[in-house]
Amino acid sequence: MRNLRPGDRVVIPSTIGCGYCSYCRAGYFAQCDNANPNGPAAGTCFFGGPQTTGPVDGLQAQYARIPFANVGPVWLPGEVGDDAAIMLSDIYPTAWFGARLAEVGQGDTVLVLGAGPVGQFAVTSAFQQGAGRVLVVDGVRTRLDQARARGAEAVDFSAEDPVAVVRELTGGTGVDRVIEAVGIDAQRPRSGPAAAAAEQQAEQFAAERTQVAPEQRPQGDTWVPGDAPSQALQWAVEAVAKAGTIGVIGVHPPQATSFPIGAAMNKNLTVEMGNCNHRRYVPELLTLVRTGAVDPATVLTQVGDLPSVLDAYETFDRRESGWTKVVLDPST
Repeated sequence: MRNLRPGDRVVIPSTIGCGYCSYCRAGYFAQCDNANPNGPAAGTCFFGGPQTTGPVDGLQAQYARIPFANVGPVWLPGEVGDDAAIMLSDIYPTAWFGARLAEVGQGDTVLVLGAGPVGQFAVTSAFQQGAGRVLVVDGVRTRLDQARARGAEAVDFSAEDPVAVVRELTGGTGVDRVIEAVGIDAQRPRSGPAAAAAEQQAEQFAAERTQVAPEQRPQGDTWVPGDAPSQALQWAVEAVAKAGTIGVIGVHPPQATSFPIGAAMNKNLTVEMGNCNHRRYVPELLTLVRTGAVDPATVLTQVGDLPSVLDAYETFDRRESGWTKVVLDPST
């Protein structure tokens, strides 16, 4: 390793790339030919993922072994604090990538589906890339409040029909761009005007859930998977204007096969998706953080220590109010 010294602070991108294959040289670090032990055709390799992504041990530990460490870690200047820096490993670059996929441009009206941590940064990223207006759909009120604080217009799918509201707010046209930041963890409305339509699809959603998230070693309420895996994708296609663009950064595993392709084709939509090429964007975003253009630490809602990690995960996975992003401090 020639670019770092002992004692340097670094941020480690969550996807792994070798830095020298044709994909990495083109900036597609998430499609590195050499990082994934399952072979070049296996696709993205990232820390803490399932068998298909390596597996490579995760980074929520006091020590970690970093493959291709001469390429991945990015040096951190002293003025960038730990809480801000950790957001540069995954969720801020992922959100930025989502806005790029959606082709957000000057004056665009953008819809962000999901107001979790990635969704919060998607709001920020959309504005930074020129959006004139950003709408956010979620069902957790505290997360919608956070999105409002970032300048977004909030839509609660438990109280309103999100597609109808988007159309009303855009004069019937729909939004120019959509960033889907939910994935298969999507929840269907249980109340409000959108609940009836979702209930009619309950059987379809149940089949999708069995397909993409079969129960393995169930732990009671430790993890609550989404009960409508394709709901966010459906809303994205319905809410975007004709000839609009959808950027999908919510997680959809290879087993997921449900997508309203006919409706998308009929509207001449462009749909771009994928795993973020984190290493490509970290230096650019680090400059924004370093100069004070954005403070990523504002998305943090809780701080915990490593011994309490399981409790933190259980609370977060139950989508309890007030829990958006948790940072674990290994020194405590």
